Amino acid sequence: MGSRAMYPGTFDPFTNGHNDLVRRACRIFEHVVVAIAANPGKAPLFPLEKRIELAKTVLDGLPNVEVIGYSGLTVEFARQRGLNVMMRGLRAVSDFEFEFQLATMSRHLNNQVETVFLTPTEQFNFISSTLIREIASLGGDVREFVHPVVANALRERFAKDKP
Repeated sequence: MGSRAMYPGTFDPFTNGHNDLVRRACRIFEHVVVAIAANPGKAPLFPLEKRIELAKTVLDGLPNVEVIGYSGLTVEFARQRGLNVMMRGLRAVSDFEFEFQLATMSRHLNNQVETVFLTPTEQFNFISSTLIREIASLGGDVREFVHPVVANALRERFAKDKP
């Protein structure tokens, strides 16, 4: 069986750190699915369709990458798509406890899916979607941390909130 990996997350917004991990995963796995979770419990900044559109634009040109939105259990999505690896990013030791708990629960729910962890390139260790949203909401320049199309989408989104 070939290694078909998924990289699940809300990707709200898709950052240069996410981009880095996907591009590196493409060298490891035959096929990588960027699985964008609807996750309404997180009250995302962008609707699912916009997050999918942005990720597809950023990842354009990678032949073994597919971007798909989903709702429900991540392990069920993996089972339905025949994905046998779930990739997760670890930026710092502080991420490990939550990610370890998530990986253990995922294995309990579906022991056919293995979780692997990748660390981002050092220049992206400090980038998180939460920080990007906060900086952008306060009018800060996020172009160093996200693809230009994402920076434009953030600027447009927050311009709507201003009087």
